[in-house]
Amino acid sequence: MNLSKETLNDIKTVGLTFPKEGMFNLPEKVLQFGTGVLLRGLPDYFIDKANRNGIFNGRVVVVKSTSKGGTKEFDDQDSLYTICVRGIENGQPVEENIVSSAISRVFTADQNWDAILDVARSPELNLIVSNTTEVGIQLVKESIDQNSPASFPAKLLAVLYARYKALGEDQNADLAVIATELIPDNGKKLEAIVLELAAFNELEASFITWLGKHIRFCNSLVDRIVPGKPDAAALARLETELGYKDELIIMAEPYRLWAIEGDQKVSELLGLEAADEGIIVRPDIEIFKELKVRLLNGTHTLTSGIAYLSGIDTVTKAMSNEATANYVKGLMMREIVGAIPYAVDEKAAVIFANTVIDRFANPNIEHLWINITFQYTMKMKIRVLPVLLNYYKLNNKVPAHIALGFAAFLLFMKAVRKEGNQYFGIYEGHEYPITDDEAAYFYDKIQQNEADYVDLVLGDTALWSADLSALDGFNKAVKENYNNILNNGVAYALEAMDQLLQVSK
Repeated sequence: MNLSKETLNDIKTVGLTFPKEGMFNLPEKVLQFGTGVLLRGLPDYFIDKANRNGIFNGRVVVVKSTSKGGTKEFDDQDSLYTICVRGIENGQPVEENIVSSAISRVFTADQNWDAILDVARSPELNLIVSNTTEVGIQLVKESIDQNSPASFPAKLLAVLYARYKALGEDQNADLAVIATELIPDNGKKLEAIVLELAAFNELEASFITWLGKHIRFCNSLVDRIVPGKPDAAALARLETELGYKDELIIMAEPYRLWAIEGDQKVSELLGLEAADEGIIVRPDIEIFKELKVRLLNGTHTLTSGIAYLSGIDTVTKAMSNEATANYVKGLMMREIVGAIPYAVDEKAAVIFANTVIDRFANPNIEHLWINITFQYTMKMKIRVLPVLLNYYKLNNKVPAHIALGFAAFLLFMKAVRKEGNQYFGIYEGHEYPITDDEAAYFYDKIQQNEADYVDLVLGDTALWSADLSALDGFNKAVKENYNNILNNGVAYALEAMDQLLQVSK
């Protein structure tokens, strides 16, 4: 039996949370750009929960970021999907299965552009949410009269312009645009691009005024590990447990946070805070961003190369390995907690770090390290570099764990084979893909002078906007770690780092 509206009454699974009566008839109040698991497992999770509690009372129209694959999986299941929540919360095991009816329809922009613009014109719409990946918020100077524009910001501008034309100064024209892409100041960066595109398209001054009056662009932070569809074995177990097949099923941890930077008006437009304590609307969300980006994301990033090159495929398995688990704990507690480049209470940082350790060790979440290496270089710049520089500012000595993480990053990014636009690295006879916009850069550096590879990259101020080779002892430490991993393996490098730390105590 396949999940759909038609089969809901035939599903008799005990403990499964179903959509309540009338939820399929709720108005469409959200336009969402992106079908990814993070959106479905966090914002859409909150919306579904709010609907079941009679709070938000609205559904989501989704626009696929690309036309690849179409919308068949959503269409076949009436956009229903199961969220399987597994893990530990407040010291207690959590196991919850929810059939989400948050999504009403799923469109592809190139095939359904007129229908998407119709949604934009609706006075019932009050929220636009996006997650078009970290590279989605980019300026592409293009006309918004296309069917449809290529870039997400141009699509968004076309949507807002259609709304302006349809509603003008109607009081229902107001809406919030909330970006969830993992880049700093995501909402404000999106707003700046939209305004630049409006000028490029020579849109009237009255529209710019209307944007400032009716549209709130919000920075936001999303924090929930949602690795996506389970592997074949786990999926088979879940389908037996649930009693039906679901092509859109996702796993998620219990922890959830959606922190949105906004005022009372944004809170009113959102209308979700009463549904769950994980939704926060505040004028300043910087503390949430710093804790998450530095301790969770930064630790993920620095550990990904170490774990993957060790032959460990998932985060959970890394936490079951004593050496890598100790690395994670030491990295956070010894180096990141005290060097977060923001006024964060150290006690609060330690508490958050401990929740991260529990989340990483969640045995129900299969989070692949190879997926975490996606856009590895950008993640190092955004998540790690500010901590490294602040650590030196405060301590003026080598942060041993960060130096080892940097070395593993450089070795992982050592692209030695090119096939079309795809680059590959090889370590201990195993070839792996390097999915990074900077892969060609590293490939070229290796071709130029492999012997000086580490020096060339660390000293490249154009890449890092800083000369990392000028940090006292850092270049030497990274090179030693790099050679240890290359010649003796990750386990040896981890042990050498631990011995060095014992000596320096």
